[in-house]
Amino acid sequence: MQQVNVVSVEQIRRIEVGFRAGQRVSEEALMLTGDENIVEAQMIVQYRVADPSKFLFRLREPEVALHATTQVALRSTVGNMTIDQVMIEERAKVQDDTRVFVQRLMDQYESGIAITEVKLQAADPPDAVKDAFHDVVRAREDREKLINQARGYQADIVPRARGAAQQILREAEGFREQRVLRAQGESARFLSVWAEYDKAKAVTRDRLHLETIEKILPDIDKVIVDGKVGDRLMPVLPMGGQLPPTLAPLPAVRTTPEPQRTR
Repeated sequence: MQQVNVVSVEQIRRIEVGFRAGQRVSEEALMLTGDENIVEAQMIVQYRVADPSKFLFRLREPEVALHATTQVALRSTVGNMTIDQVMIEERAKVQDDTRVFVQRLMDQYESGIAITEVKLQAADPPDAVKDAFHDVVRAREDREKLINQARGYQADIVPRARGAAQQILREAEGFREQRVLRAQGESARFLSVWAEYDKAKAVTRDRLHLETIEKILPDIDKVIVDGKVGDRLMPVLPMGGQLPPTLAPLPAVRTTPEPQRTR
């Protein structure tokens, strides 16, 4: 009697570690991390048969051996990491290290199995502390969010402040150049006037006086004259208008007759 076992080398098979059909298996899932915390991990291993002869004749139960090997590899990988690394920071590394570990052991067993993919389905703390741990995780996420917001604000406000500072410096430099040039111009003008004054003092003095008067008088609405001249001036009254307050006639004062005295 002979028996023929047909093994498909293209079929992708899978095993579940830490759960079966959605139900948790605590004795497989619970394990200790490197920082002495308990974590509950669930994993799926996908594989195919690379060598049918080894798969059929080297191991009595290749899938049972693969299941036990995956538990050993996962516990070894988790035991070298902290709980934060397993659950949050380095989940991909857990999968990669476990896959390499399992493949190496199965090759040593000459199982004829090739691991195609390892997926870490869940990595949570035990139920007794799950809510508290999730609160800690959310607080850390909020902290990272606030840090990123602060960095974004810094990245926005610092260049803006630097630009404003540069603008103030440029305005100050322009104001300085303007004042320097104005001072130099006024100094040169004064020196030129001084040179002319040194040549002809009376003429220069009169010219300066006239130029000053020309600048002042257009903005003055009153004329100041010498008292001797003012006595001989006749005011010009406006035609058809009211008299200025200073020239308006004084109001009449009514007087009562003085009573007669009798002796």
